[in-house]
Amino acid sequence: MDLRISGAGVDPLGLQRSIGQAERPGTAPTTRAGGFAGSLDAALQSVSRLQSESTSLQQQFQLGAENVSLERTMIAMQQSQVAFQAAMTVRNRLVSAYTDIMNMPV
Repeated sequence: MDLRISGAGVDPLGLQRSIGQAERPGTAPTTRAGGFAGSLDAALQSVSRLQSESTSLQQQFQLGAENVSLERTMIAMQQSQVAFQAAMTVRNRLVSAYTDIMNMPV
């Protein structure tokens, strides 16, 4: 499944940093292409794109555009809903894993 959002460069969880790499004070965190962070970003971008397409098709259908059918609009709505639910499930599991790790005794 491919999930995406707009807002390139937004990294609220710091997922772009290399794991295990020591950072010196005063230096910017380094980023690496691909990997988990890249996959997550691409997936969230896809969710955003699906939601935008769904909204656009809904508006066009309501305005009576001849090239937009009800079936196509409903399918786009369902695709964006399923993608969003999948993204929320991934987010919830990531937060749960983070909480479990933070609660481990050292």
